[in-house]
Amino acid sequence: MVKSAFDLEGRVALVTGANTGLGQAIAVALAQAGADIVAVGRTRPDATATQVRAVGRKLHAIDCDLGAKPDTRAIVSEAVAKLGHLDILVNNAGMIRRNDALDFTEEDWDAVMNLNLKTAFFLSQAAARSMLDGPGRGKIINIASMLSFQGGIRVASYTASKSGIAGLTRLLANEWAAHEINVNAIAPGYFETSNTASLRKDVERNTDILKRIPAGRWGKPEDLGGAAVFLASSASDYVHGTILPVDGGWLAR
Repeated sequence: MVKSAFDLEGRVALVTGANTGLGQAIAVALAQAGADIVAVGRTRPDATATQVRAVGRKLHAIDCDLGAKPDTRAIVSEAVAKLGHLDILVNNAGMIRRNDALDFTEEDWDAVMNLNLKTAFFLSQAAARSMLDGPGRGKIINIASMLSFQGGIRVASYTASKSGIAGLTRLLANEWAAHEINVNAIAPGYFETSNTASLRKDVERNTDILKRIPAGRWGKPEDLGGAAVFLASSASDYVHGTILPVDGGWLAR
């Protein structure tokens, strides 16, 4: 039997914010492709664990507030200790704070930047060190945003952090591609998650957004699964530093 290039059998993936929404969908998709999962976040990923184990894969949960100066080396060390090695990192955990730029607070700036950008960098650093100590290969997937390409409104720190994720993805790809560590990003469009609940409840904004999306609908978390499996698998071995939009055609408009 010929092994598929998308097969993740024997791989271990660490996914942050895997308890719900996009992170949960990514973790489940990776598990369906054969990977065991380490789920890191503040909330127990019980529903995710049920789905992962239902397809015969393992899930180890690490309780951690990723926005509060986490010990990223300890997180990676625990993942390796529990499941043997680390092959894939998905920096999914993120947050958003909304306010006019004139009124945006330093607290809201720091909270978003610390979680969305700072933790993503240092967790990538810790994961890459582990990957280099092992077989010397690995996949790092950052979760970018439409606001990695556009400015948005009333989300100063979120836009800055996701623009930073795009730049960081390219920089790390430049440094680590020669070590067979692929660093890429997925940029979700407008998805049905807790972060977009207020937008979807606003009739005017919801209507305007849907008019702009060629696919004519908000994305569902499971729509990210294929992109995540691709970037985590050997099918993407020559893909470095790319930002893959999964947006229903939003950027093409």
